[in-house]
Amino acid sequence: MKKKLPIISILLFISVIVSAQELSWPDITRENKPWTRWWWPGSIVTPDGITANLEKYRDAGLGGMELTVIYGVKGQENKFINYLSPEWMKVFTHTLNEAQRLGLGIDLANASGWPFGGPWVDPEDASKNINYKTYSLRTGEKLTEKIEYRQPSLMRPIGQKPDITKLKDPLSRNKDLQLYAMDQIKFEKPLPVQAVIAYSDSGKAVNLSGLVTPERDLEWTAPPGNWTIYALFPGWHGKQVERAGPGGEGDVIDHFSGQATSRYLKHFDTAFADYDIKSLRGYFNDSYEVDDASGQANWTNDLLYEFRIRRGYDLSEYLPALFQKDDPEKNARILSDYRQTISDLLLEKFSSQWTTWAHRQGKTTRSQSHGSPGNILDLYAAADIPETEGSEITKLKFASSASNVTGKRYTSCEAATWLNEHFISTLSDIKKCADLFFVSGINHLFYHGTCYSPQNEPWPGFLFYAAVELTPSNPLWKDFRALNGYVARVQSFLQQGMADNDILLYFPIFDRYAHYGKGMLEHFDAISPAYNGTPFKDAAESMIEKGFAYDYISDLQIQNTFFSDGLLQTEGNIYKTLILPGSEYIPIETFSQILKLAYEGAIIILYGDLPKNVSGWADKEEKTAFFNQMKAGINFSPTNNPEVFGTVYGKGMILTGKNLEQLLTFAKIRRETMSDDHLRFRGKKHTTDGYLFM
Repeated sequence: MKKKLPIISILLFISVIVSAQELSWPDITRENKPWTRWWWPGSIVTPDGITANLEKYRDAGLGGMELTVIYGVKGQENKFINYLSPEWMKVFTHTLNEAQRLGLGIDLANASGWPFGGPWVDPEDASKNINYKTYSLRTGEKLTEKIEYRQPSLMRPIGQKPDITKLKDPLSRNKDLQLYAMDQIKFEKPLPVQAVIAYSDSGKAVNLSGLVTPERDLEWTAPPGNWTIYALFPGWHGKQVERAGPGGEGDVIDHFSGQATSRYLKHFDTAFADYDIKSLRGYFNDSYEVDDASGQANWTNDLLYEFRIRRGYDLSEYLPALFQKDDPEKNARILSDYRQTISDLLLEKFSSQWTTWAHRQGKTTRSQSHGSPGNILDLYAAADIPETEGSEITKLKFASSASNVTGKRYTSCEAATWLNEHFISTLSDIKKCADLFFVSGINHLFYHGTCYSPQNEPWPGFLFYAAVELTPSNPLWKDFRALNGYVARVQSFLQQGMADNDILLYFPIFDRYAHYGKGMLEHFDAISPAYNGTPFKDAAESMIEKGFAYDYISDLQIQNTFFSDGLLQTEGNIYKTLILPGSEYIPIETFSQILKLAYEGAIIILYGDLPKNVSGWADKEEKTAFFNQMKAGINFSPTNNPEVFGTVYGKGMILTGKNLEQLLTFAKIRRETMSDDHLRFRGKKHTTDGYLFM
């Protein structure tokens, strides 16, 4: 029989307030317990060592391990086991069997190191960038210069620096790669020509791609006018798998290519074919980090084709605007369409395709989507378990929002990374981080982390450079179980029911899509400084300070939202209102859907001015006319609150004003007044009851 605990004990013990008179502790599962990233340096592991390590982890109260192979230990090269080799698969299946015996779960990182890549990635499937050259001609002139571009060499090793002229291309064909720990390498070589387009001073574009000879001569005489010729040369970005273990070194994949993703994952199918991995829970993808290198991986071989079918026009006719050399408005709109296409490809060709592959095996996916050049709300939602990291609530909520809006049970977090040096951080430091994650909507902690170490290794054993080191050699280990018990009890509640948030806050990503910044791609991690002074950032921060519970929502997720029974219903939750923060650009489809929700009965809060422009270039005039017509039908009048203006819109209402707290109060949205005392909270709904973690 389960013991009944009074409310006051729950409040004092795990900071939960429950609306019912009594509540039973849930049975603790392995998912309730904290998990940890389990580094295998060089895969220097043995069956006996694996068993001994796992037993200590189980006894310390951990629920599972995420196995990630990293670089080897210097001086122990003779003990390395190549990633995914038959010898590696034997120790891996032993790990699965022992973990199952001990009641532990196992996830596997789908790469040795990060991002996805390895020696089986051919140059065709490696990450790409785009290079271009321009040439000028006038009436009657022919180009005497060759249409060619040589990729310059570049090398960024973390370890020893080799002579690049003595290395083979691709890098994975070389030996002793553990010595170099190569982060990025480009070999000098000529690049192929993808497109050659001539643009006249009168605005005409002529495709000359078919007029380039095998010798790279252009057989074309300029018609009347002044002409600028753009030639595109796809190249190799050269990003290598970071911190790769033996057998995992090589090129990072082209994340925008479905073919590259498919062939990459097929290698795992081949490696797993003769082994029993039924007890493996799922797969892990670390943060994007392709572009923490020189230049950006900003191209894929099929980009021009994919762009045309998605955006409805030929990008090659607008290369000057893509490279920010045309009219400023055209530059912004073409860039926005390009970035939206990149986001689409990353979502469909990588994230969703990877999850589909895992589901065919009956496995889950866990993904860190921050840092990606796309809408991270959609990318998080493409995984079964969105995973975040960091120390800002407004950032952490991107992952938990994706879970809440789309109805996922778990949101995980890379927890306690870089708190202090290896053995200096305390249990209270880690608990403080855990509580921050809990109030941000996280309910499945993964410590960062725990390093495998042989049993006979002198103290302190194998360590990974990224603190905190939660290993048996750390003095805090003897009390580690107490912290893990706390985390398990909290998560046993937070993994139940639905998030109890009333508000949806639209993420105006198209404002960033349209502004060039530092490169063709912008990477989304949190609320970037570019949002400083915007209604979006002000709304996100002020609602936390004032005690209003919200989730972010993307354009795609808004399309899957409907109004019924007095509530906004997303794929996985219900909400009372949606905040549309003032923005410069918005897709016509998003704006139309928001107004449709209002027309059907929703309360929409406009915080700031109405959006100024529709996004994108295709059919701009027609879309703008329709957009302005819709805006003209919104006429605000005073209400009985002098800070709130409103208009009835169909069966619903649109409110606007400069004081968000007054707008939300007028809309009868509750707030937790404990925030006035600087307390943070997170609410959950479970059957007829509700409770808070604070």
